[in-house]
Amino acid sequence: MSQQTDASPCGGVVVEFECPKFLIYVSGALSMWGDRMWHFAISVFLIELYGHNLLLTAVFGLVVAGSVLLLGALIGDWVDRNPRNKVAHASLFIQNISVTICSIVLMLVFSYKQRIEEIWDGWLTVVCYTVVIILADVANLASTALTITIQRDWIVVITGYNRGHLAGMNATMRRIDQVTNILAPLAVGQVMTLASNVVGCGFILAWNLVSLIVEFFFLSRVYRIVPALSVKPPTAETDGHHCKLLNTPLFDNVAQPQPLTEGNRSSNVHLKEITNLPLCFRRFRWLVSTCKDGWMAYYRQPVFLAGMGLAFLYTTVLGFDCITTGYAYTQGISGSLLSLLMGVSAITGLMGTVMFTRLRKTYGLINTGIISSCLHLGCLLLCVCSVFAPGSPMDHSLLVPYFSSTSSVSQRQKHTYPLTGGSNQPLLPDQSYISIILLFLGVITARIGLWSFDLTVTQLLQETICESERGVVNGVQSSVNYLMDLLHFIMVISAPQPEHFGILVIISVLFITTGHSMYFLYAHKAKRKHRLDT
Repeated sequence: MSQQTDASPCGGVVVEFECPKFLIYVSGALSMWGDRMWHFAISVFLIELYGHNLLLTAVFGLVVAGSVLLLGALIGDWVDRNPRNKVAHASLFIQNISVTICSIVLMLVFSYKQRIEEIWDGWLTVVCYTVVIILADVANLASTALTITIQRDWIVVITGYNRGHLAGMNATMRRIDQVTNILAPLAVGQVMTLASNVVGCGFILAWNLVSLIVEFFFLSRVYRIVPALSVKPPTAETDGHHCKLLNTPLFDNVAQPQPLTEGNRSSNVHLKEITNLPLCFRRFRWLVSTCKDGWMAYYRQPVFLAGMGLAFLYTTVLGFDCITTGYAYTQGISGSLLSLLMGVSAITGLMGTVMFTRLRKTYGLINTGIISSCLHLGCLLLCVCSVFAPGSPMDHSLLVPYFSSTSSVSQRQKHTYPLTGGSNQPLLPDQSYISIILLFLGVITARIGLWSFDLTVTQLLQETICESERGVVNGVQSSVNYLMDLLHFIMVISAPQPEHFGILVIISVLFITTGHSMYFLYAHKAKRKHRLDT
């Protein structure tokens, strides 16, 4: 049996099961499936535990976002400082074991909830809730580390720093993610509906244990097949020799990134001062310094504007999350129709990954981002039109406050029909569906440009970041993404009523336009730099 000993793609002489790409795809599919099942199930479990109240779910979301925001740079620095196999194995083990223990705790709470509530005047219940949220948060942090390791570092090395193969692997991983995003919640949801929450926890527990073994074996196999993975430069190089980019010079390198150096971090005098501090203070200062260095490294990257542009796309209500689907439910859209629309959105997302690979071959990576941005913004104009279309519950006096008081009162009265009996009847008895049709038509078609743009920025980050800084820069990118995602929840909290949703749509489009404008500025600088160099 012939085995490949370099990082090039699998050839015809290599057995498929020995191909690093195949092993990464299977391992990624198992990991993504488990993540999607867990993220869906934990939200449902927390709602069930707290008497159909969203408080625990909201606390969990805040803890997850806050932890990645604060620890993203530290996670990335840990990825950079340790061997690739140890990082991957440790992240995989922590993630799956955390979910496994959390599932066991949830099974016990669901089975003996009444008894637990009677112990310590109910404080044991609070302890259980706290343990569940902490374990779930640890699992999410480990998942973030594993994603950075495999999808931002390993596949770059596996493809032999070849842009074409890298684009193919990125697109394939995103397609797997799109499919699992639909099928995994559906699968675990059926188990929980047909059996019980306890059986659902057991199903997730069993999946994670099996997935842990298979993923561990596959990743270990990839590490042995691709010797280049065992070669990792130090995190601090004064000469920048280890700042390895892809095999062909990128004309979009506006400026070469500067590797982290000890000289950048502190002087010898400063180090002397630190050694005189107690151990706990020294560690705290090291953590703060690491975070600061990570954010500075992110800012120094030539693709800083592109990364920030991608992060701005997270501040939006124009996606298939609980906010948009909840709004659609108030507008008379049934659950079955929403499921169908989610399936269609997954198909358009897959179309975006196909479009990315073809555009990149024809027009290059930077131009692919420009085309994807224009397509994304063009489709979102339909969402803006939906705000003013017939059937929109939008109170237009919110946009034009100087309307006459009589007009404002009549508008408010027009949009205050309550939902009755918990049924998803339209907010207005005589409501037209033109507005909601335009909204979802824009959201669904925009995913073609969205995912193509996402893949463009992802590959730009992979191609231009120094190998010694991939972890910390991508960790900071995750932090920025979560920060912008938090902003969109704050937006919804500030304007929670259906008649306010139009305002949220307009604000979302403004954030997305700002993000794409940042990318346009990056593209302009990159092309100008290329013209000057040639």
